[in-house]
Amino acid sequence: MESKNFMGVYLGKETATVVCIKAQDKNVLGCFSVSIEQTDDSNFQLLSDLIAEGCAKKQMRFSDVSVALDCTMFMQHNIHSEFKEIKQIASTIRFDTEEALASDASDIAITFEITSNNETGSELAVFTAKQKVLSNIILSLKNNNIDPVAIQPDVNCLARFLHRKISSPEEMRPFFCILSQRNGYFIVPPAEGFKAQPLVRTFLISQTQNRNELLKKQLPLTTAPIAAEEQINLVKVFDSTDSVDCSQLEESLGIKTEEIDLTETVTELPEVLADCNDKVDFIIAFGAALSCLEKTKAINFRDDFMPYQGKKIRLQKTIKFLSVSLTVLMLAAGLYFQSKLLKKMQPIRLLRSKFAKEYSVVMSGKKIPAKSSPLRKLQSELRRIEDVKSGQLSATGEKSIAAKLTLVLEAFNNCAKATRLEIDKVSITPKSIRITGSTSTQKDTLRLFSEIKKNKLEILSTGTDTKGGRGNFNITLAPKI
Repeated sequence: MESKNFMGVYLGKETATVVCIKAQDKNVLGCFSVSIEQTDDSNFQLLSDLIAEGCAKKQMRFSDVSVALDCTMFMQHNIHSEFKEIKQIASTIRFDTEEALASDASDIAITFEITSNNETGSELAVFTAKQKVLSNIILSLKNNNIDPVAIQPDVNCLARFLHRKISSPEEMRPFFCILSQRNGYFIVPPAEGFKAQPLVRTFLISQTQNRNELLKKQLPLTTAPIAAEEQINLVKVFDSTDSVDCSQLEESLGIKTEEIDLTETVTELPEVLADCNDKVDFIIAFGAALSCLEKTKAINFRDDFMPYQGKKIRLQKTIKFLSVSLTVLMLAAGLYFQSKLLKKMQPIRLLRSKFAKEYSVVMSGKKIPAKSSPLRKLQSELRRIEDVKSGQLSATGEKSIAAKLTLVLEAFNNCAKATRLEIDKVSITPKSIRITGSTSTQKDTLRLFSEIKKNKLEILSTGTDTKGGRGNFNITLAPKI
């Protein structure tokens, strides 16, 4: 399975640095910087277009993107909250921030992290940025199919990089001074055994400013709030302009000071940084990319006013794709089995077609019945034909009149002479025979009836009387078969 790639973007008002890393081993797959000269509302769209062009040129493929916001576009505040629970702090942070700013915060995006807890509540590092600026950034990136998972303060991305990539001896309490061409960052990781968040601070640097003098003044101001048991004993300096004299700074501060190169921890190839304007910008973008690996919720300006919906949209697209795929699969399976059934039914259809023709010939042009069994119809027809051949049935399927009359005459012949039989009238219907006549006596009439019953005839009704010395009768007969 192919590993995911994550992209970090360090975005300023006029510059942007992009770093793409491999999630599996955190190796750098590519990086570059872009910049523009004009400064107006279209800045972010122009930078976003250049970022998209650079990604296409370097063939950077990525799944998630995180943006580190330059410190010139946000403000940091140290605010005390009466609560310790995250949910309670989140529900009141806007009111606390408005009180600290002494102004309306309705158009400001707010994010925070807890730096420490005490009996009175929590100490917070609160970051604020204008929602309009953040909206322009998000929409500009989205126009180039880049939807950032998070927008974070650049100093927090630096702190994340230091936490993951830089280690110090347990007995040392380091203070990181990281200076780019235009910004400075102070980061103090929590002391061993303390669960507090790192102390962070940002400030601007002019091109003409003496960096040694700047650090001499700013470093004591930053470390002053640190408790005695957490006092620092090591200063690590990373200056992208290489203009800080660490030995001179150590002599002035009275604290061990050393220079480090943060880029050595992520790449051994100098050409990787060839397209980056500033090493610190590269580190910040790298730290932003690392946030995509974190399972815990990091500070994120987007959560306050424009939550990231990319995963939800991707899930919806995935479900839609799976639904369509499943439907196509079911249709394909249905067509496959239908074709197999049609192929298997082909001989049966041919046989039925042949059978239908032969059935129509046998049944005098009749079609195969849809609801009843044609086999039973044929068996019934066979019995009818056999009866016709035996003389018991006519060709039309009715009982033969000739057969009925034959049975009656046979019965009469057996006793006609002895009973002096005289027939007055014979009526034959498809179902019965009605005979009117007389015999010499009433006793002879009963003898006639007995002979009729012996000859496969059934007497349905009788009527007798005596008139003129003879036994008159009126009888209805039917064959027993």
